[in-house]
Amino acid sequence: MNGGGDGAASSAPPPSLEWRFSQVFGERTAGEEVQEVDIISAIEFDKSGDHLATGDRGGRVVLFERTDNKDHGGSRRDAEQMDYTVRHPEFRYKTEFQSHEPEFDYLKSLEIEEKINKIRWCQPANGALFLLSTNDKTIKYWKVQEKKMKKISEMNIDPSKTPGQPSSSSPPPIVANGVDSDPAHGYLSNFSFPPGGIPSLRLPVVTSLETSLVARCRRVYAHAHDYHINSISNSSDGETFISADDLRVNLWNLEISNQSFNFVDVKPTNMEDLTEVITSAEFHPIHCNTLAYSSSKGSIRLIDMRQSALCDSHTKLFEEPEAPSSRSFFTEIIASISDIKFSKDGRYILSRDYMTLKLWDINMDSGPVASYQVHEHLRPKLCDLYENDSIFDKFECCLSGDGLRVATGSYSNLFRVFGASKGSTEAATLEASKNPMRRQIQTPARPSRAISSMTRMVRRGSESPGAEANGNGYDFTNKLLHMAWHPTENSIACAAANSLYMYYA
Repeated sequence: MNGGGDGAASSAPPPSLEWRFSQVFGERTAGEEVQEVDIISAIEFDKSGDHLATGDRGGRVVLFERTDNKDHGGSRRDAEQMDYTVRHPEFRYKTEFQSHEPEFDYLKSLEIEEKINKIRWCQPANGALFLLSTNDKTIKYWKVQEKKMKKISEMNIDPSKTPGQPSSSSPPPIVANGVDSDPAHGYLSNFSFPPGGIPSLRLPVVTSLETSLVARCRRVYAHAHDYHINSISNSSDGETFISADDLRVNLWNLEISNQSFNFVDVKPTNMEDLTEVITSAEFHPIHCNTLAYSSSKGSIRLIDMRQSALCDSHTKLFEEPEAPSSRSFFTEIIASISDIKFSKDGRYILSRDYMTLKLWDINMDSGPVASYQVHEHLRPKLCDLYENDSIFDKFECCLSGDGLRVATGSYSNLFRVFGASKGSTEAATLEASKNPMRRQIQTPARPSRAISSMTRMVRRGSESPGAEANGNGYDFTNKLLHMAWHPTENSIACAAANSLYMYYA
């Protein structure tokens, strides 16, 4: 697979990447207790890759901006001659703002958390940044812009003349209407400004201080979802976006906050007949009429909004049924898709369920073109994972901008990076720490094997032997749920509790 939309690369697969630590924001010290409100719950790069946004459970949005593009000036030749290790992406803190506050739904007697579920960047305009953020019920449209702060720095008053000192030459008395009571002065008849102005004229001097970033909420899109919002996604037309909850997908116009159009509704007439819910939804990156949404049964539906106003039927259905012989009590739970992402060219869809990553070609609905086993060694411990609710964790996934690699998170703050091109055996296990290769095990990944005449792969990540082979060595409280891939470079941002780690290759 590549970013040009020509399918699997015909040439040899690219060499495996060597990942290096770049930066960390909010690093924890040994033994430091993490506050619940500080845990990162959303990460998103903008389209240029120059800005990164994170949201946390306390309802805050934190923005970072890239600095290495600005710092390394000069010609292209100079840039090419620079040491590559110095050229890795560097970000710095830009600003933060409180996006959502905790609320209470008095009609349903429900508390609404301030936790940020998703962040999506919108098109910038006039030097300002725009983004959407959402909690369980309310979506907000934010504008972040630099404002020059001005203040009166001084008054051009003669310091020798203080208010308590009498003046040597007292001004003539002035009546209430501003006219001199002594006509001998003749101000109205022959008044003129002396050369150099009037020294006693007092005017304030305004100076500009440093610029500061101001975040302002432009729109609030509320009261459109009865269930928790799990996804928002921008359309390529730059004017509309979708929001999805468990049973419905709504279409919004960015400029209209009091009205949305519901075009996907899977709610049955009788709620006892409910068998599956919507888990994620994503607009096609190029075609504004196409989008995909995933379900708790492990299926992905591709729909075309041009077909009908209410998209009850799908254009294509992507699913891989479980073999009857391998079905168990946990089959449907682990089949639930927690996240889907389109590739940059829109040709492929990457999905993440509890145990695997799957890559789908939108032109082939017979099955995934590749499957990547993320933590297959945890399968014998599914009962324990069910008991502690870890089996319901929702891991996100991401693709590189060139479409050659995919990544997702796991437990013990580990994340996996797999090669997605034909014939690639790249499968790295890294830890969200300053030494990402610490947990890397130098065992070759299992080679790809063809399932049918189609190009399909099943690959296992480089997993630790010994105690961790059966999951006993895994820390299920430290989970890496959220991560994002830079749109143009091999750079990954991932969240480990309240810390934001960044890596490059």
